[in-house]
Amino acid sequence: MTEFVFRADSYLRTLDAVVSEVTLDGGIVLDRTIFYAASGGQPNDLGRILADSGTVEIANVVHPEGDKTRIVHVPAEGAAPPSVGDRVTLELDWDRRYRLMRMHTALHLLSVVLPFPVTGGSIGEDKGRLDFDMPEVPADLAALEAQLNDMVSANHAVSQQWITDAEMAANPGLIKTMKVKPPMGQGRVRLIRIGDVDLQPCGGTHVRNTFEIGPLKIGKIEKKGAQNRRVALLFG
Repeated sequence: MTEFVFRADSYLRTLDAVVSEVTLDGGIVLDRTIFYAASGGQPNDLGRILADSGTVEIANVVHPEGDKTRIVHVPAEGAAPPSVGDRVTLELDWDRRYRLMRMHTALHLLSVVLPFPVTGGSIGEDKGRLDFDMPEVPADLAALEAQLNDMVSANHAVSQQWITDAEMAANPGLIKTMKVKPPMGQGRVRLIRIGDVDLQPCGGTHVRNTFEIGPLKIGKIEKKGAQNRRVALLFG
């Protein structure tokens, strides 16, 4: 099991760790990490691992075979991984991570101004999107965009809390996504709270305050089915 340090502090840019395993194809497993593995619509982090044997650029970060308790850091092609037991230092591509954090938190706010079931989503460095089970496009998009930016500028604190699997099962209304369910089976589920405006299960990385997001713009809205609408969100 890997300690997901990014959940406790998503602002850490470097971290010391120990190599606990090297997979048959050269993937690096650590006792703890600040690298996020792609899941829930959020891309994996990038960066490097510094070891006595040299610097290893990380090309991908994954949960092996769907195991959400472990993370494998995949070296760039041709890079030799360190050995089991080696002490290493992780360096995150911070600019990329921070933009993803800002957009992820922004998409949570988008799910507030558009209170429809979420059928999918994707987080990018400059653009994100959510798919909604929404029969018609709202008439006044300018008003919704203004509401979105009002929440950003309201300086809402963003925090996390944990509830048990049983509490999660007893409160299904917290789940906004129709196809992606929160990870259960480990005894507890992580929730992300944005001030008094939003609370939902999420395992991703977020900013500490909504003002960090910056101005937002609602982009193209596409029809993706009888009632499915894809809404793009961009930094303003």
